[in-house]
Amino acid sequence: MKIKNEHITKGFILSGLMNILGVLIFSRIFSNTFIPEFDNQAMSNFGLLMIVIWGFVFIAVSKNFHKVKWLIAVFTIEKLIYATHWTKWITNNNLTDVLEKDKMAGIYYAIYGINDWIFFAFFLFVFVRLARKSNLTQ
Repeated sequence: MKIKNEHITKGFILSGLMNILGVLIFSRIFSNTFIPEFDNQAMSNFGLLMIVIWGFVFIAVSKNFHKVKWLIAVFTIEKLIYATHWTKWITNNNLTDVLEKDKMAGIYYAIYGINDWIFFAFFLFVFVRLARKSNLTQ
């Protein structure tokens, strides 16, 4: 599959914006107490802040991703961890309980893992592409 670097750059920016805006909107700029209530391990206000920071990191490397292959591997692992955590959470909790308490928190829990699975696949694709390219040039 041939994807231009400028499209990959846009993917990094989109991933970053999803992290930043997703957290800030659904957490109501960290004032929504229901998101941390339902998963105080990963989704505490500190955890949400770190998700925002990851978003800024994704954007920061967007134009130079081709120079940081192993950092892209770290991004892939980070997304895999969050996506797996969400999958475990969604299978062991009742989303209706969250939605009844707070619609924004419920929507957040309904979609954040899907987003993480999508960007896990994106970062994995970019890493594999960079790894293959570096093997070809050696």
